[in-house]
Amino acid sequence: MCTVIVHVPADPETPTRLLAVRDEDPDRAWDRLGQWWPGDHPGVVGVRDARAGGAWLAADPAGGRVAVILNRAELTDVDPAHLGSRGHVVLAAVAGESLPDAPRVNGFNLVEVAADGTRVTMWDGERLRTQRLAPGVHMIAHDDVDDPATARIVAWRDAFAIPGGGDPWWREWLDTLERTATLDPTDERAIIRDNRPYGYPTQSLLVCAASVDASGAEVVYGELDRPGEWNRLELR
Repeated sequence: MCTVIVHVPADPETPTRLLAVRDEDPDRAWDRLGQWWPGDHPGVVGVRDARAGGAWLAADPAGGRVAVILNRAELTDVDPAHLGSRGHVVLAAVAGESLPDAPRVNGFNLVEVAADGTRVTMWDGERLRTQRLAPGVHMIAHDDVDDPATARIVAWRDAFAIPGGGDPWWREWLDTLERTATLDPTDERAIIRDNRPYGYPTQSLLVCAASVDASGAEVVYGELDRPGEWNRLELR
């Protein structure tokens, strides 16, 4: 299950910052950050799912929008053959399109960042809810925003301080992420994860950092050397 940390500033002139850790089956091929949709989404960059063609994370740098999707625990058991890809939800979101009331996809948490605010849309297979995030540091995983029942949120949310003026800004958050990796990746508190003992084939694979303000959006990317194992990253 992926993890997202986001800082929503109180000052609208200050950029919103986001750090996203992707957990996925290592055998499900992906394409690194790039412009993969020049026909339908010119100028959009993202991490593409090579199988279904959608995005895990996507950004419109000129338009100042970023969207990233996380799998969510579901209340219903629907035949996957009758559902579409969550990755296309991300591309629609970064294009500014509205979601239908009942998306025909598996459950998700969709984090959307724009210059005018940040929101998380939650779909559990039965109900669609949207929460606009107040100023502060928030953490999202497989359940609600800042969920007190999610071990990694309880353990680490307060450790991700408001980003300072360092260069690059994400270095401090990577330092914190490195501290979390002293935990075993199967520990429920871990952010760099190996979810196989919990019945999922997913492991942490990569990290993206994004910054959004009125001038636009910037995204950088780095892959772990081995799934589920931390190594110091250089995000580009």
